[in-house]
Amino acid sequence: MEQSTNSFLGHQPVGRLMRKYAVPCIISLLVGALYNIVDQIFIANASYLGSYGNAANTVVFPLTVIALAIAVMIGDGCCAFVSLSLGKRESDKARKSVGNSIILTVICGVMLCALYLIFSDSIISMFGGRVNPETFRHSKEYFFYITLGIPFYMFGQAMNPVIRADGSPKFAMFSTLAGALINLILDPIFIFGFKWGMMGAAVATVIGQVATAVLAIWYLLNMKLVKPSRHDLKLDSIIARKTLALGITSFLSQIALVAAMAAINNMIRKYGAMDAVFGQEQYAQIPMAVVGIVMKFFQIVISIVVGMAAGCIPIVGFNMGAGLKGRVRELFTRLLTAEASVGALALIIVELFPRQLIGIFGAANESSYYTDFAMHAFRIYLCMMIFACVNKACFIFLQSMGKAAESTILSMIREIVFGVGFALVLPIFFRA
Repeated sequence: MEQSTNSFLGHQPVGRLMRKYAVPCIISLLVGALYNIVDQIFIANASYLGSYGNAANTVVFPLTVIALAIAVMIGDGCCAFVSLSLGKRESDKARKSVGNSIILTVICGVMLCALYLIFSDSIISMFGGRVNPETFRHSKEYFFYITLGIPFYMFGQAMNPVIRADGSPKFAMFSTLAGALINLILDPIFIFGFKWGMMGAAVATVIGQVATAVLAIWYLLNMKLVKPSRHDLKLDSIIARKTLALGITSFLSQIALVAAMAAINNMIRKYGAMDAVFGQEQYAQIPMAVVGIVMKFFQIVISIVVGMAAGCIPIVGFNMGAGLKGRVRELFTRLLTAEASVGALALIIVELFPRQLIGIFGAANESSYYTDFAMHAFRIYLCMMIFACVNKACFIFLQSMGKAAESTILSMIREIVFGVGFALVLPIFFRA
């Protein structure tokens, strides 16, 4: 029964399937990205926080991405494994993968939360939080409360692709949207009404994440296609390895962003201290705050790109498992065309309207140095958007086809060699 319910993936028009699965996935990932971005917008427009709060948000952001990287590795891997298994009519393996993913997510969430609480000062320093005392104080406050929500955040994010693989992309979208809406409502109340500052932004975020996790738990108890039993919750080393192998590209894609941000934040702190303007303590946090904002816009675009590709994972996986490679090729062509179009539109926006983009994040309350640096950062950092969009799609598509090794190798070259290596080397040659 499970296979026949999902068999439409093998015969419905590819374009229709792509819209059905990709659009809710795009919205889910966009909403997930907006958690941190919404925090930053409200923080930036609170006069008592300003660029110090912005810089603190930038420091903590990659630490939430580490949690996301682990979550999507488990969730996307499970999504691909379940789809391939259903295409091959191996429903027992699909159930075990879901059960193993639930347990792995809970264990990883609790462990990461504990590590963050124990080594908080060292971790914040590693990501540039000591650029000045005020930034460090805000970073510690925000990081502490965000860390308390890590297990809930990871569970909601990991189960989102699992829910899509079960044939419910709209519910996956709704669960994420509900949490983000709660965050959006509570942020101004806590930041402007209660004057809770960084704590208020973090607490609003965590409450939203708890809501998303609760909805995910409800769905897991009422799954449609794949109904894991208690027996499936027992870790199976073979199933777990295969599931994680299919999700490793998603992990590397996210973790490379963390490594890149750590490298960039520390280069900013190092070379900013040598600058005539940003070497002054009252302006030292500006480059870090600005780069964080630029990366947030990049994250919005990449969320659309990854959403389109990740939304196609169940379709690609089922058709590969069923041996329908012609449909897979057609989907790949459509996907690359759409991804390149998104990249082109994003490039036009950042090149023509950088001042308007930075204005969303409280530029009116800052010095002219803030705006000038931000305009340059937007135009330079995001000038290769089209290529970034296309290569992200290719990595995920290979992953959904079951080609974990090829996807991983290409992803590592792009994300580690260029994303991190160039961030460390190029400042040596392009110093003013």
